[in-house]
Amino acid sequence: MTPLLILGVGRMGGAMIEGWRRAGTFVPSEIFIRDPNPGEADIHGMRLNPPDGELGACRTVLLAVKPQVWREAAAQVSPHLSPDAVIVSIAAGVASADIAAAFGGLRVARVMPTTAVAINQGTASVCAADPQARARAHALFDPLGRVVEIADEDLMHAATAVSGSGPAYLYAFTEALEAAAVAQGLGPDAAATLARSTLTGAAALMASGDTPPADLRRQVTSPGGTTQAALEVLLGQGGLEALLDKAVAAAVARSRELG
Repeated sequence: MTPLLILGVGRMGGAMIEGWRRAGTFVPSEIFIRDPNPGEADIHGMRLNPPDGELGACRTVLLAVKPQVWREAAAQVSPHLSPDAVIVSIAAGVASADIAAAFGGLRVARVMPTTAVAINQGTASVCAADPQARARAHALFDPLGRVVEIADEDLMHAATAVSGSGPAYLYAFTEALEAAAVAQGLGPDAAATLARSTLTGAAALMASGDTPPADLRRQVTSPGGTTQAALEVLLGQGGLEALLDKAVAAAVARSRELG
């Protein structure tokens, strides 16, 4: 599957490189990068912006540019790729058929990862009709965390809205919880420590077993207690469930627009 050509090394591309480095998935010389400004990613030992004539050696191409510029990136490299190359795209909302057409009919897998791939605790939704493309996507993302296969490509919009965008929901919730703590008189440092460590600890506990979140919630909710008082606000009419339903629907709609 190597050499691997990465088109675009922004935040997600850099996170994947860090995860592969931690897992020992590749040696740096096996990775080619096309990006005029690779930013803060640690690409030591990798081939940065190799000439067009060397791209034919690449067996896997990771399309990691912004969805708005993916066609431009494809047009620059497509004429130079081998017919055996496989495209793995993390461009949100961009359909496999469009990617395949832009890359001259090459096999395509679509993936929506999370930035926790940098610490090998990411989540990646994979969709590919072609078995070899699916296997290639697994080879790239299995070392980086959990992989979920999506059979219907149309559901990749939902996977993007739930998982790809999901970390931002958690960060926004943490930010709001810190602000609420400060509003009740806690200092900023104490509020930050309490909110962040509580949420990461709860997430770790949830990840440690198979107990459904609803059961975990009930375990820490005493009848008539403080948690119940708070949950009556969070889960009441127009509360968290309704807000998340609207948020995910908005993300799905935007994913469709990007495609």
